[in-house]
Amino acid sequence: MATMGRYCKAYHARSFRAYPNWTENRDNLRKTKESVDGNEVEVPRELTDDDVLYLQENFTVTDGIFLDQNIVFDNVTPEWQEFCTETLRFELPEDVRADLETKDNGQDAAAAVPS
Repeated sequence: MATMGRYCKAYHARSFRAYPNWTENRDNLRKTKESVDGNEVEVPRELTDDDVLYLQENFTVTDGIFLDQNIVFDNVTPEWQEFCTETLRFELPEDVRADLETKDNGQDAAAAVPS
């Protein structure tokens, strides 16, 4: 089952392509149906500059809103994160950032709340 992240933001593919080390895993693009010799087959769609991709909370880029499906870019480096925050102005909402920091520290969010 697909995982819905806490936060993602849509950008045109051209915005991501401005990153100097951008690469696209075209095999992971969503599929479209085409008729080939009278048979309907699924093929990866062609990605244009105007198509929308999603920057996820973990800085991966997907072709759809789900965190773990159709991952087009996952070369998450400090340079990529800087490009996202400085050039694309990507910023996680405070509650999402706090949740992720709690999980990164090895704590369960429920355990962090005093009873």
